[in-house]
Amino acid sequence: MDVALTETELETIWLTLRLATTVTLILLGVGTPLAWWLARTRSRWKGLIGALVALPLVLPPSVLGFYLLLAMGPQGPLGILTQALGMGTLPFTFWGLVVASVFYSLPFMVQPLQTAFESIGERPLEVAATLRASHLDAFFTVAVPLAMPGFLSATMLTFAHTVGEFGVILMIGGNIPGETRVVSVQIYDHVEALEYLQAHRLAGVMLVFSFLVLLALYAWRPPPPKGG
Repeated sequence: MDVALTETELETIWLTLRLATTVTLILLGVGTPLAWWLARTRSRWKGLIGALVALPLVLPPSVLGFYLLLAMGPQGPLGILTQALGMGTLPFTFWGLVVASVFYSLPFMVQPLQTAFESIGERPLEVAATLRASHLDAFFTVAVPLAMPGFLSATMLTFAHTVGEFGVILMIGGNIPGETRVVSVQIYDHVEALEYLQAHRLAGVMLVFSFLVLLALYAWRPPPPKGG
C-alpha cells in the first residue's frame, strides 16, 4: 500500500506554506504597530478597534469570506481599486487568498503582541526616555526585546492558523490546482471522493504539524524574573 505523497499533494503543501509565510510576514508588519497602539493608547476608539480586530475569532468563516468576496469583486471597493491599478480582481487568485487570510488571522498576531506590550509596563520606557532615547529607539531597543516571547507566540499562532484555514479559503479561492488549492481544501476533495487513504496522509501531516506547533508553544517558557 503506497502511502507516499503524490506530486499534486506536495504542490498543495508548498502552496499552503507559501501562503502562511506570506500572511505571517505581512501581519508582522501590519499587526505590530496596531498592537503597540492598542497597548499604549487611551483613545476612545480603542474598544472599537480592538473589537474589529477580534471579530474573526467569533465570526463564521463563511460570513467573513462572503463579505470579502463582495469587497474584492468587480463592484466592490477593493475590486474597483485593484482593477484601477491594473491588477484585475483578486477572488480565485493566490493574492486573494493572502488578503482574506490577513483579515482572518489578524487577531492571532495582534492579541499576543498587545498582551506582550502591555506586560512591559511604563518603567522601562521611562528609563529609556531619561537616557534621551527617541520613541522609535525605545520601541526597537526596549519594547521589542522585552516583548520577544509575544512575537514568537504571535508568529507561530498566525502561521499555524493560516495553514489550517478552510472556510474563508474556499469562499475566496475556490479549488484551483496550483493557484488556490491548499492542504485543507485538498483533504476535503479526498474525503468527498471517498479517497480515505489519501485523506489520511494529508490529515496526518496536518496533525503532526499542529501538534509540533503547540508543543513548541507550550514547552517553551521564558526564564522567570529573578528576585520576583
